[in-house]
Amino acid sequence: MEPVLQLLDARHVGGIERHVEVLCRALQAAGVPSRPVLLADHGATPARALFERAGLEPLVGDGTFRGLLRLLRRTRPSLVHTHGYKAGILGRPAARLAGIGVVSTFHAGERGPFPVGLYQDVDRWTSWLGRRIAVSAPIAKGIPFPTGIVPNFIDLPPADDAVPASRIAAFVGRLSPEKGPDLFCEAAVRSPDSIRWVMFGDGPMRAELEARCGDRVAFRGVTDMATAWGEIGVLAITSRAEGLPMAALEALAHGVPVAAHRVGGLPDLLTPETGDLVDPGDAAGLIRAVAARLDAAPEQRLATRHACRALVAERHGAEAGARRMLAVYAEANGSAAFGETRRVPQMQE
Repeated sequence: MEPVLQLLDARHVGGIERHVEVLCRALQAAGVPSRPVLLADHGATPARALFERAGLEPLVGDGTFRGLLRLLRRTRPSLVHTHGYKAGILGRPAARLAGIGVVSTFHAGERGPFPVGLYQDVDRWTSWLGRRIAVSAPIAKGIPFPTGIVPNFIDLPPADDAVPASRIAAFVGRLSPEKGPDLFCEAAVRSPDSIRWVMFGDGPMRAELEARCGDRVAFRGVTDMATAWGEIGVLAITSRAEGLPMAALEALAHGVPVAAHRVGGLPDLLTPETGDLVDPGDAAGLIRAVAARLDAAPEQRLATRHACRALVAERHGAEAGARRMLAVYAEANGSAAFGETRRVPQMQE
């Protein structure tokens, strides 16, 4: 079988990049070769390093529609799967012209500022050219054509019952307005000194926030989270909009509970045993939720740890996610070439 090409425009490592990395490995474990394709060569970026560390040597385009069309005609993949508005706008017509089936995943729960918001509209309204899926129901409802739902999924790390005596509330993600790092810092400034507030990640808001709140928030930058999760007591998600954040799944998979704004797919993800939801901008509510998780007795924190991992294993494991994706691929190609074709539910307008 020729590989499925995962098309994206990537420099930094965020939810889309982590999703593509997990998806490629899960598909390969299921016997379906898959490979990332970068729309343009941005050099030795963190995203490219992420794929290379996972043994996924990406193909690299020249950033043009013509170049992408040539790449698809040369490689003849079994299917093209696009991620993000740039990949969708260019990838769907290129795949159609090359006679290749195409699937697009919609990840973003927020509308970007001009001109990004305009490009997102073009992406949504041209999505009829391929099969459409979204990572959460709220995102699916925003697509003007029937759209399936395949939630994000993740590998489950080895079990570890060592409950960290951590007083750390962590932000993990890109420091940009839609992720609300400023709201995380606001909560940190207003919280008791007994809670340590730490930001993992980088982005355009870092310099301003570090200058303003560096005495109360530790800025770690881009970090290997595989080791960092062991020191985190609770993940605080202060996003203004979301899809289904990979950071939340990673936290839960490592037994870390989540305190989050009630946005995107988070209300459908979290249970009372695994996390807490507050209204966006409710700093006092977020502080109370974080403090309650950190102040819980050791036996309660261990029970929470088990509940978090069980939730991911049951609903968001990589093997089950790959099966759902293969069903979508089979429908997009009009055949059972990708295995069992279990229909993915559609969201109507």
